[in-house]
Amino acid sequence: MVELKYTPLEEIEKIHTNLRNGFRSGKSKNVEYRKYQLLQLAYMVKDNTERFQEALAADLGRPPFESQFLEIGSSIMEARTAWAGVDKWAKPEKPPFSINATPMRPVIYKEPKGVVLIISPFNYPMWLCISPLAGAIAAGNAVVVKPAETAPHVSSLFAELIPKYLDPELVAVVNGAVPETTRLLELPWDHILYTGGGRVGRIVSTAAAKHLTPVSLELGGKSPVFVDPECDLETTAKRIMWGKVVNAGQTCVAPDYVLVPKDFQDKFVNALKDVCDKFYPESASTPGVYSRLITPQAFKRVKGLLDNTKGKVVFGGETDEATKFIAPTVVKDVSFDDSLMSEEIFGPVLPVVPVKDVEEAITYVNNNDHPLALYVFSRDEAYKQKVFSRTQSGAAIANEVVLHPGIDGLPFGGIGPSGSGYHTGKYSFDMFTHLRSSMDTPGWIDRILGFRFPPYNDKSFKGASRLVKSLPPRPTGPPRAEAANGVATKWWGKWFLLAFAVAIAGGLTKRIKILGTLLPRIAGSRS
Repeated sequence: MVELKYTPLEEIEKIHTNLRNGFRSGKSKNVEYRKYQLLQLAYMVKDNTERFQEALAADLGRPPFESQFLEIGSSIMEARTAWAGVDKWAKPEKPPFSINATPMRPVIYKEPKGVVLIISPFNYPMWLCISPLAGAIAAGNAVVVKPAETAPHVSSLFAELIPKYLDPELVAVVNGAVPETTRLLELPWDHILYTGGGRVGRIVSTAAAKHLTPVSLELGGKSPVFVDPECDLETTAKRIMWGKVVNAGQTCVAPDYVLVPKDFQDKFVNALKDVCDKFYPESASTPGVYSRLITPQAFKRVKGLLDNTKGKVVFGGETDEATKFIAPTVVKDVSFDDSLMSEEIFGPVLPVVPVKDVEEAITYVNNNDHPLALYVFSRDEAYKQKVFSRTQSGAAIANEVVLHPGIDGLPFGGIGPSGSGYHTGKYSFDMFTHLRSSMDTPGWIDRILGFRFPPYNDKSFKGASRLVKSLPPRPTGPPRAEAANGVATKWWGKWFLLAFAVAIAGGLTKRIKILGTLLPRIAGSRS
């Protein structure tokens, strides 16, 4: 175990000041310099892939493949995506054309917020640090990264490598625990991103409020899985089981519990057991094939939830405190008031909760905190839309788990107690960007808007009234319920429109070909 060197408390304000001066130098306003930094960030990971694999194995017992698939490759791609996109992302934008406003030359500038703070977690200590860091650099900010002290090998590697690859006047690492984080939060920041639990999220928000600092929170929660008996059972069991055991369940969007009809429960858990036997034909306790819990405290917490369950352990349940090992475990007949339903599990234990029907499942989910992710496994579109339209969650995913934060172009974020704000890709850039409105109004505009100046009279009112657009006809009543609920166009309607468009296009093509044949003849006959 490496000894993580904490940043001296008296150095933290100096780091903050140095970054503030670096930002004010203006060097980060240069998009080409941002791109240089982003490539450096990508190569920092690429050049040190084996060292990061070793660090992740030391901190989490993580198999090298999982580290490569879940974090290392994703981190490189986040930096590369920002490098490829920042030219376009950073360009000023013009608002939509308006006859009233366009002569004033309105424009939106994409400005960096300033000096920002990223507090990253232990469970994905690379990706959840490097992904937002790439967005903050792309947006032109100076950044302090505070990695998780409970992942000391990765945090030490960051402390060593970041000053070598990135501009120390713009990016710095602060390592430490509660005192160091407290000192950081006493300082004024231009944005804070915190990833972790709700308890610390409240502390971060409270501290930020003293400086009116904007905050983005990624907090997790109990992400439910709705399983329709008519699903593709083999695929469903394989994906849910993988989502629960990857990284030993220490994933903020891991399936936390499964809601299934009572008469389908046994068939479903048997399918999970078949899948788990294929995943680990020998034993998951074999070193290097399955992750471990991050700390002894995390092990004891998850084991305590498992020890106190009133449900029936179908398979798994083995634990080893010395190695922080908890086997992939499925528990059936779990009630809503069970210990496994009292908090986010954040471990490889999957409760299966039997329900009467999907209505009871929806009611339970709605009566609790909005989750970071909600999963549905079904082949029935109506079933999927019913669950999605009547619940709230950070993400709503059908027939897949865990992968959506890594899908290019999708925002990653929660709602309510599961978090606020969005990041990954361009959304990270947007999070750390201030949209600065600007105009440059020529003098002749006062010939049109001169009525705004006192003294006010009837002519002033008439001039102002001309700027107000007329309303559409008054509605005769509310729309039909399905329209009000935003139900998507039925599939056959979409296909009909597509076929109609193809038919028209085909007809036009035929007419063009005919004209192409006739025109030379016509031209010849006239000559």
